[in-house]
Amino acid sequence: MDSVAATVTPRIPIAAPRPSVPGDRFRPSAYVEEAVPFTVTAFREGHDLIGVHVRLFSPAGEESLHRLSPLNDGLDRWSTLVAPLEQGVWRFRFEAFADDFATWQHAAEVKIAAGVDAALMRTSGALLFDRAIADKTRPRAERTALQGAAKALRDATVTDEGALAIVTDPELAEYFADRPLATLGSVGDELELLVERQRAGVGAWYEFFPRSEGARHLKDGTVKSGTFRTAAKRLPAVAAMGFDVLYLPPIHPIGQTNRKGPNNTLDPAPGDPGSPWAIGSSAGGHDAVHPDLGTLADFRAFVRAARAEGLEVALDLALQASPDHPWVAEHPEWFTTLPDGSIAFAENPPKKYQDIYPVNFDNDPEGIRAEVLRIVRHWIAQGVQIFRVDNPHTKPLQFWEWLIATVNAESPDVVFLAEAFTRPAPMQGLAMAGFQQSYTYFTWRNTKDELEEFLTALATETDDFLRPNLFVNTPDILTEYLQFGGRAAYKVRAAIAATAAPSYGVYAGYELFESVARPGSEENIDNEKYEYKFRDWEGAEERGESLAPYLRMLNAARRAHPALAQLRNLSVHWSDDDSILVYSKHLDAALSPTGASDTVLLVANVDPHSVRETMVHLDTTVWGIPPGRPYEVEDLVTGATWTWTDHNFVRLDAFTEPVHLLHVKESR
Repeated sequence: MDSVAATVTPRIPIAAPRPSVPGDRFRPSAYVEEAVPFTVTAFREGHDLIGVHVRLFSPAGEESLHRLSPLNDGLDRWSTLVAPLEQGVWRFRFEAFADDFATWQHAAEVKIAAGVDAALMRTSGALLFDRAIADKTRPRAERTALQGAAKALRDATVTDEGALAIVTDPELAEYFADRPLATLGSVGDELELLVERQRAGVGAWYEFFPRSEGARHLKDGTVKSGTFRTAAKRLPAVAAMGFDVLYLPPIHPIGQTNRKGPNNTLDPAPGDPGSPWAIGSSAGGHDAVHPDLGTLADFRAFVRAARAEGLEVALDLALQASPDHPWVAEHPEWFTTLPDGSIAFAENPPKKYQDIYPVNFDNDPEGIRAEVLRIVRHWIAQGVQIFRVDNPHTKPLQFWEWLIATVNAESPDVVFLAEAFTRPAPMQGLAMAGFQQSYTYFTWRNTKDELEEFLTALATETDDFLRPNLFVNTPDILTEYLQFGGRAAYKVRAAIAATAAPSYGVYAGYELFESVARPGSEENIDNEKYEYKFRDWEGAEERGESLAPYLRMLNAARRAHPALAQLRNLSVHWSDDDSILVYSKHLDAALSPTGASDTVLLVANVDPHSVRETMVHLDTTVWGIPPGRPYEVEDLVTGATWTWTDHNFVRLDAFTEPVHLLHVKESR
């Protein structure tokens, strides 16, 4: 007798499960309260219908079953949304089955209406109902209703029209949607999903240099640095703008050798502070605090003060050294030595960083790993739970995979943000390897077409593993759009960043429209990386010259609308103008922490030099409103309200208000 070959295909094929990470070497990830699409391909031969479930196991071991719906794309894809509420590793598997009720219902509806095999269809239905009635775990009222339906189908005095009413009865169908009559059950592989704390995916970031906050001029013309104590006085204003995370550049001692002067020059004057990224001096290295800022105790007090204002402190993790860093003398093997005996300094052509030595991770990798882990643990002990990592793409991916896994095994609340303005493969590789967030190409995506493509990809293509943090500017990045777009550009970029992704950030000075670049660069002139910055925050707001009220409005909208705390729910809509960007963010009531559905629309004129009048065209079915039906919208920017439908006229004046941020008052 011939042996039967083993097969890997279940009776009902199940394939292409998501969430997943390309290559299946890493776990996909989500964050608490994120609406996660669980999607799979499942099909069977012939015309009989199937159903699909996903079975979830929470980190605590609780089991739940969720029915998937077909995507109606003709590709046998099925999907459902689930918002996990528990942090940790979830397990899940997809299960497909022959849906005997759905198969009968479809056939009976067609055949009874056509007068074909009506008696056979009625008998088949009664037998199906008998099977369901025999299940004593079904509610009594449900079984009673099914008994009545089975009796009616067998009753010759009941017309075919009456039988057809039973076939199409939505209440009876609901019984079988919740508890299907399933045969030919097939089970997919068990998979994992890492669910992290909400701050790993949601947050409004604000960056400032503590040395500038409270800095003052001395009589000899030099500047006395601000300290953690003086910088703490700025915390209430940052919190009042609605930010969640305060990001600090490196706070460590700064080297003297090759110290940079203003605007990245090589001739610093006495008292010039140098770049904070040139880490290390005789005062210490990565585990020390710059003496000008205060003591380690002062830093801990600053972290506590920030926490009291509702702010988490994020600290820069820059794995590099100034020539004066203790590592250079104690561990010269950690650097690259050139043929002439000198140590190679950092370069990013055409930029040169003569004040920084990059670490060579292939020299003594075990020693470097141990030291970096010690440093990270040290700052965690001081109250830091978020690290913004400088240039992670210049270090081995293997190192980051090890470090993040090791740290998160001990401290699962720790979040790492990758400052990785690099090629797609290394940027995505860093996210797969464990980085909870990543900078993106957002700053260089400015036109309507660019933004539509870019934002859609973030929401639908890399969403299972890469969480974008849409910084509008940084000390290193002042794009031409901001340099020449005026105040409208600053509003447009902030509005898109704050609504398109659940995490975004601004660097201090953005609210003052700082837009003058150092000639030939995309960096601010008189860059704060190399000198102290003096800003009149309160005066600018009093004079109406600050964007702070606008940022306050955006952050208030983010907190009030749970749809904006989601990444994967972005839907691009249409306009007749090539500079009017339109998208919506919608969250169903069943997935919303408020228990109510929520829909927000953004309509933005991305040409900051124009007035645009056009029609916008919306797929209102995204938020449950049939085409053509009117509904109310409120502009969160101006407070104006309008009655809209799926086709609407807009006028956006870049010189007054270039953005509509609309709350849809009716959605389902």
